[in-house]
Amino acid sequence: MSIPADHSRGSASRPPSKPQSRNPVRSMLSLPPQWLHMYGDFITKNAHQVSQIESALRSLTYIIPGRFRDAEIASETLHSGIQLLSLYHDAVLQGAITKIPGLSPKIPSPHTRYTRFWTAKSRLYRRIALLLQIVQYTEMLWEMAAKRKGERIRWRVVIVLEIIKAVCRLLLMRVTNSRPLVTPPLPERDPIPPDVDSSDEDTLKELMGEDTTESSDSAKAVYEKEWTMPRTGSSLPSLPNPSDIGSYLMGRVLTADDIKPAAKLLNTLSRPGQTAEILHILAPLAYAIALSRSKNKRSWTPWLIGISMEYAARQLRERGLRSTALENEEWGKRYWAAGWWTMRGAFYENFTRNVIGGVRRRMPSLVSGILEDYEYLWENYYFSTSA
Repeated sequence: MSIPADHSRGSASRPPSKPQSRNPVRSMLSLPPQWLHMYGDFITKNAHQVSQIESALRSLTYIIPGRFRDAEIASETLHSGIQLLSLYHDAVLQGAITKIPGLSPKIPSPHTRYTRFWTAKSRLYRRIALLLQIVQYTEMLWEMAAKRKGERIRWRVVIVLEIIKAVCRLLLMRVTNSRPLVTPPLPERDPIPPDVDSSDEDTLKELMGEDTTESSDSAKAVYEKEWTMPRTGSSLPSLPNPSDIGSYLMGRVLTADDIKPAAKLLNTLSRPGQTAEILHILAPLAYAIALSRSKNKRSWTPWLIGISMEYAARQLRERGLRSTALENEEWGKRYWAAGWWTMRGAFYENFTRNVIGGVRRRMPSLVSGILEDYEYLWENYYFSTSA
């Protein structure tokens, strides 16, 4: 006599089958990466238009009437958001260019080669540089938000942000084996190379979202103008426009910095050079601390502390034939940035403010209104003149 199978025991021994439906939580978590991928594709295919929109929006935030009075938080949020979005676009477009097979872009600038080398070599450098860039893009917004909580909170936020920036710069100096800092610490956005091989032109055009039919015809027309060697089958490129021979040749000339290893584009600092770099890094922090403790806006003490540290850094900097082109470029940027000291502290309150007021009174109403808004900004916010 056969015993019927105990279906209840069998069902108990096997877990109940799950319904064939997607987990809603997992579906929601998978959406952001998909959106980012779709957004990255859109940016890549419309790189030129996106750059134009970024520039237009960035310029608009500078000239909006009343920007720094009634809608200062909203306007600065827009400005910081554009800067952060541009930072993300830089990474997307750089990744897109590197994926084009066989693409031979023009020789990058020393700054691009140097920063690209360190961001690729050191993950720590890349993260610190990114944090420093984000702080610089949002510091004004943080100060505006803190000011609404009171002057005491505002100066605490200012000093904390200056400490973060100083620590980041000291760490970057350590990661790069005591080399000077560069501005900005991340590679800048490279334009799409105009000179590409005919085999790569369609790939580039398709990647940028342009019509490949016209580009193929133009590439073929250029190719037909080339002369093919009968024995080897090799082709010689067509000659450049006679009016553009100078730029054509200069674009193919290699300098000493072009063949130098990227790490050697900046020399390792000696002890006096390291002292100068540290003074340059700590000058904004010392100035902010002194300014926060000064109750008189016309007091010269904070301004003299900051400018003295900057002057000492310039006197201790290394000079000589060993200076590279990138070092000279960086020091040129620092010389221009030193002009902001005329817009700070006691110097602004005692001299520059009167000069700007006289100029503003002679300007048309539209220009004078924008200058008046900027005067409000320079007089009330520390980071408005921070270099």
